[in-house]
Amino acid sequence: MYSQLKLDNQLCFRLYTAARLVTQAYYPYFEPLGITYPQYLVLLVLWEKDAQPVNDIAKRLCLETNTITPLLQRMERQGLLTRVKGKEDTRQRIVCLSPKGKALQEQAQVIPECLAGTLCAQGVGTEELIQLIPTLDKLIDGLKKYNTSLKHK
Repeated sequence: MYSQLKLDNQLCFRLYTAARLVTQAYYPYFEPLGITYPQYLVLLVLWEKDAQPVNDIAKRLCLETNTITPLLQRMERQGLLTRVKGKEDTRQRIVCLSPKGKALQEQAQVIPECLAGTLCAQGVGTEELIQLIPTLDKLIDGLKKYNTSLKHK
């Protein structure tokens, strides 16, 4: 009875647990760089395209600006990036990599391969990981649309 309320039957629990454990698995790679997982995500966005507005970074990471702003402030204090006023709109903040933030890209380039190797050593094949991506993307897109519709109610 009430089998839908068993923990083992919850997709959300599996996703939450997998996300938490993946974040933990990254820790040994981030520690020498002096960064956290959320900081790594911001750096990934900026390594793809430097000098972006805070709003664009927040959208790319599916976060609210009030969530990402304190993270960016900490990263600025660490010397990883700078935040400057926008030229057209001075209310806007543009986030740029510092030389230190740019230099971390070289050191971080091995991280995805290392993590994939860690997972493969645990019996998870590279092909299995690659096959997860479209399903997770579909789930993320659907949930973004659903959550957006909730905000407009």
